[in-house]
Amino acid sequence: MKKIDNNTYEIENSDVKGLLKRRNIDSNKGDFGKAGLYGGSIEYSGALKLSYLSLSSLRSGCGICRVLVKKEVLPLLGPNILEQTLCVLPEYDNNFYDNLKDSIKDLDSLAFGMGLGNDEHLKNILTFLIKNYTGNLIIDADGLNTLSIIDLNILKEKKCNILLTPHLKEFSRLINKSLEEIKKDSLNLVKEFASTYKITVLLKGHTTIISNGSDTYLVTTGCPGMSSAGSGDVLSGILAGLLAYLPFNLLTISTGVLINGMAGIEAEKKNTDISMIASDTINNIGNAIKIIREGN
Repeated sequence: MKKIDNNTYEIENSDVKGLLKRRNIDSNKGDFGKAGLYGGSIEYSGALKLSYLSLSSLRSGCGICRVLVKKEVLPLLGPNILEQTLCVLPEYDNNFYDNLKDSIKDLDSLAFGMGLGNDEHLKNILTFLIKNYTGNLIIDADGLNTLSIIDLNILKEKKCNILLTPHLKEFSRLINKSLEEIKKDSLNLVKEFASTYKITVLLKGHTTIISNGSDTYLVTTGCPGMSSAGSGDVLSGILAGLLAYLPFNLLTISTGVLINGMAGIEAEKKNTDISMIASDTINNIGNAIKIIREGN
């Protein structure tokens, strides 16, 4: 772990190696947690994307991954769900939130927002999750867009651990600052936002910044081939997998970023920086874990 300045460190593979140790021969799926993914819509059905996202969680080591979708998305997604389990949410009515609560109560981690679009109910759903879910909640993509149009003080009412995973534009909407302002002072802005709302923020970029407001970790692993649609979603899938069975802290989250980056590098070697796509990264998660395990 390389110290940059007070409470800021650059993380390398050797720092996270210990979290990816070999498992006992008598292990079973119940030992490695349950991850959930809540996403998808007709406009952004991403059937393969959602199935790949859940696969990335499983490849990251969680024991069970549950995909939560609206009924209208089911015909598009169903055939692509194999190792994962599927939970079809009911129509929005008086029983919706009771059903949602039952669907998430046993999940150790939940990634929310990928491909949800701008459904009119999302503000209420996100508010419900923040106030009622008690596991590790990852808010990404349209979940972040929804969060940016509600009172951010809702974050202070959380019962769960919260990780936000914005890219620059999403972070700009959250803090109401321009991209130029963020680029000039991204480290301090991430720290300040995380500290204010007592959450963890992961700002994706050339150097990924991960902060809980007190300590900050930096990860520089990645490659140009990851600059395509879905790469950020894959990271959320990996994080959901890791946070289902590892502690919610900066090192676990950094492990997810490193695995994602190393898998991307391996995918680029096979497919070139021009031709690789997000699913290529997922297909190399195992190689990334092997490299981290075997490194010094």
